[in-house]
Amino acid sequence: MADIAKVLQRADDNLNSSLEKLFELVRIKSISTDPAFKAECRRAGEYLVKALTDIGFDASLRDTPGHPMVVAHHEGASADAPHVLFYGHYDVQPVDPLELWEKDPFDPAVIKEESGREIINGRGTSDDKGQLLTFVEACRAYKEANGSLPVRVSILFEGEEESGSPSLKPFLEANAEELKADFALVCDTGMWDENTPAISSSLRGLVGEEIVVKAASRDLHSGHYGGAAANPIHILADILASMHDKTGTVTIPGFYDGVEETPHNIKESWDKLQSTNDTFLSDIGLSIPAGEKGRSVLELTWARPTAEVNGIKGGYTGEGFKTVIAAQASAKVSFRLVGKQDPAKIRENFRAFVKSRIPEDCSVEFHPHGGSPAIQLPYDSDVLTKAKTALSDEWPKPAVTIGMGGSIPIVGDFQKMLGMDSLLVGYALEDDRIHSPNEKYNLKSYHKGIRSWIRIMAALAK
Repeated sequence: MADIAKVLQRADDNLNSSLEKLFELVRIKSISTDPAFKAECRRAGEYLVKALTDIGFDASLRDTPGHPMVVAHHEGASADAPHVLFYGHYDVQPVDPLELWEKDPFDPAVIKEESGREIINGRGTSDDKGQLLTFVEACRAYKEANGSLPVRVSILFEGEEESGSPSLKPFLEANAEELKADFALVCDTGMWDENTPAISSSLRGLVGEEIVVKAASRDLHSGHYGGAAANPIHILADILASMHDKTGTVTIPGFYDGVEETPHNIKESWDKLQSTNDTFLSDIGLSIPAGEKGRSVLELTWARPTAEVNGIKGGYTGEGFKTVIAAQASAKVSFRLVGKQDPAKIRENFRAFVKSRIPEDCSVEFHPHGGSPAIQLPYDSDVLTKAKTALSDEWPKPAVTIGMGGSIPIVGDFQKMLGMDSLLVGYALEDDRIHSPNEKYNLKSYHKGIRSWIRIMAALAK
């Protein structure tokens, strides 16, 4: 504990210089999706290589067909110390519309709000430059205070996360042996609230499908053919409506294969977070959950699978009116997966479900749009337990175990390609405005994020 106190004190003493390092990184306009900023993306990678080299990492910039990767390694205090792979990304979203920013998005500063809260403004402060630097600065404090790290650390920073990570999978395949560790640390997530840290123990998987229902050989006059010719919009609407019953349960055969009930103690802990229908839905003008009946909104969004219609197209949708029976209609449908649901089986079952509802003289086409399984870290995982205790020691309120309704593809890649589970710990807040004008990161998040990683590394080393 004495060693931890010394490291934590060093992190406190370093806060001003740690902030300046974040400012320097944010000033680099590493917008990965715009070719005009290719040199800036490389400059951000080079900045991180130097920062890691300065604290004793063996760090290098690795070229890819797109933007380069930063890879670094550091030995732990002992040869048998746990080995972690820390992941983050140095690229950022475009800043458009620029006129909505209150300050230059690439000129960061600490600003005190009317409430007294201090924030760091600028593109990438929360997503993900501030987040990844919490770990780098935790390593710096450890090295300066103790001369070593308590665990063996590898680092992977990519520069294409905000543009689809096209180079990531080939890079993982080519460098699997070098990057494989006992488990991964991912800091691209958030807190429950500004005083309550969170560990995301689950991520829902995803299956995307586009279906195209075809009927007549051409668009038809609804007066001449209405009532006699099959209408693909009607057929499609019936199919989509039949995906759920009156209780909100998905009716596709085999859909719930691999779905397990959330442990009672976990659901009780979620109930204590006091996220009610009103608090969860009121900001979007709703109040009644639309999913499976009898489940809380947190369980519905974190631990239950979904079947959602994301778009429908067919017939005439322009100005005015056109009496037409369309020749075809299409819809885009996505499924969020949990537990051990098999993406391939979900796709197969959905297609069979649709085909069984297509009239004999009509046809249907399917176009896949990706698929990935859900990620579930065991609730009683030793790694999760240690991290939860470490976070609870740092923040005003005890850490909570939460789920994430969305997907983080890299977590699935780590599990599938490198055989590693991931510990997802981040310090972002819902009001950080990531991807939007006036992105910010709480100074408290940055400071205590550094201290949190110090505690987590110490806990994992035990």
